[in-house]
Amino acid sequence: MKHPLVIGLTGGIACGKSTVSRELARLGAIIVDADALAHLLAQPGEALYEAYYKHFGPEAVTAEGLLDRQYIAWRVFSSPEEKAWMDRTAHPIIRTRFEQELAAACDQLPPAVVLDVPLLFEAGWDEMADECWLVYATLEQQLKRLLARNGGTEEAARARIMAQMPLEEKRRRADFVLDNTGRQSRLLKQVRRLWKERVNVDGDIP
Repeated sequence: MKHPLVIGLTGGIACGKSTVSRELARLGAIIVDADALAHLLAQPGEALYEAYYKHFGPEAVTAEGLLDRQYIAWRVFSSPEEKAWMDRTAHPIIRTRFEQELAAACDQLPPAVVLDVPLLFEAGWDEMADECWLVYATLEQQLKRLLARNGGTEEAARARIMAQMPLEEKRRRADFVLDNTGRQSRLLKQVRRLWKERVNVDGDIP
C-alpha cells in the first residue's frame, strides 16, 4: 500500500506558513495543524487547559472561563523558565494527539499529509516527516506582518520572534525553502511548482 508523502511545514512567526498550508490543502493534501490541535486541547476540561490552569492559576483564565491566550503568551515569551516549562509540559500533550491525527490522515491515502507545525525543529517533530519545507521571510517583514496582525509593541513582537529558533538555522535544516519575501502570487507559484515536483509528478495541478 502506497504511503502518502509526509511534509513537515514550518516557518517563523508571520512568515506566511498559513498561506502555504491553505494552498497545499487546495491542491489535495490533508493538513494536520499543531496550532488547531493545541487550541482544541486548550478548551475547558481538556488536558492542556488543566495543565495551564494548574501552573499559572486563575489569572490565566478569562471571565468567560476560557484560557487567556494573551496572558499565557506574555508569561511564556517573557521568561526562559516559563518557555522551558511549556516545552516540557504542553508539547508532549499535543504530540500524543498529533500522532493520532497523523495516523488517521495517512490511512485516508491522500497524495500528501502536511504537518503544519511552527516549532517543527524546536520540538523535534521533524522526525515524523519525510521531508521538511520552510516558509522564509526577513526579520523586518516578520515584524511588520506581526504588528499588523496582532498589534502591540515592536518590543513584544520582537521578543516573540526571538523566542523561536533563528530562521537561518531552520533554513539550514529544511529540505526545501519557500521564499516569501515578495508578492503572495510568487509564493503560491513556488508552492505549486514544489507540489508538482515532490508530490504530484504525473498529475495536473488543480
